[in-house]
Amino acid sequence: MIDEAVQPVLDGFVTSVREVADVKAVWLHGSLALGDYQLGRSDLDVIVAVRNPPPAAVEDVHRRLIRQYPPAEKLHCSYMTDLADLSVRHPTFAHQEYFDRPVTPVTRRELAIGNCTLYGPPPAELLPAVSDEELFDFVRRDLREFWLPATRKRGNWYADIWVDLSLLTIARAHVTLATGDLITKRAAFDVLPRLGAPADVVEDIRRRRYHPEQVRTGPWWRHTRAALTRRFVRTAIPAVLS
Repeated sequence: MIDEAVQPVLDGFVTSVREVADVKAVWLHGSLALGDYQLGRSDLDVIVAVRNPPPAAVEDVHRRLIRQYPPAEKLHCSYMTDLADLSVRHPTFAHQEYFDRPVTPVTRRELAIGNCTLYGPPPAELLPAVSDEELFDFVRRDLREFWLPATRKRGNWYADIWVDLSLLTIARAHVTLATGDLITKRAAFDVLPRLGAPADVVEDIRRRRYHPEQVRTGPWWRHTRAALTRRFVRTAIPAVLS
């Protein structure tokens, strides 16, 4: 079920984008489609399948929507014309910028699992299925080529976003590589203790995600958290990949 606070944003987006682009379908993925959406924290992840490359006017659609509905700042959308080629970089509006990026095998699998269609036919009717091999290759490459090299930069690990995403990504990757399943960020908290994640850091992430009024602060904790997280990521990734 879609959160009633964001339904006007999604309705307004679908109506507006269909006025400027040749839209085949609009789909949700990520936390909103998989039942782990956190109002004010989670992104609104959307895919629009279009028959022709989207016109420049789609950027205006996003910016008008943000002015009308502030939660639309978190509406991130890729516009897909080629639905089959995993290497294609698609026009995307996210973080209030317009750029190109691929729609990853994880996103494609989320679309199939969530099966949340805002307009047009469902993902299964238009998107080729992602094989387990394609999914596993992407997850391994993300851990090996992005997250592991990131541990060389100490400064990253003082930022909340790096702490949160690194641990939750590793837990979710572990489950995907072991079972082929995709799990939500909420479910990842149950996996982290089994991987040896530092309990204080896991609790810190949980509080900021679900109980922000209980968040720990202070330079000592941020320094300690950064060191614990970086050490865990450096040891956990090789174990998950083995």
